[in-house]
Amino acid sequence: MDPATAGSERFPRAARLTRSRDFRAVFADARRHGDRHFTVLVGQGGADTARLGLAVSKRAAPRSVDRSRLKRLIRERFRHHLARLPAVDVVVMVRPVARQCDNPVLIRSLDKLWQRISGPCESS
Repeated sequence: MDPATAGSERFPRAARLTRSRDFRAVFADARRHGDRHFTVLVGQGGADTARLGLAVSKRAAPRSVDRSRLKRLIRERFRHHLARLPAVDVVVMVRPVARQCDNPVLIRSLDKLWQRISGPCESS
């Protein structure tokens, strides 16, 4: 059983972008989705499942505690939506306003972005 699709409580390595060439491929040829908190780049999948990469800059969140909170939140929401996402590579970039927002606001924002990515695939 594949842990990436089994609804596991873990965030499996198979669901992560780990190589710089994978990140470059997404940045080079991606569909862009976003709102006031996040920009999400969606590229061709290089695996059987959706994979997540994070780009949380010091400019967006100067304190490491803020960067860590944002990364944990993004990973958690991605994990919840992993089974519904198509096999794409996703890079999430954080905008500076996100560090000042409460978690429930960011969760709603991320959930809408995941739905936007998975929407066309679920309706077919």
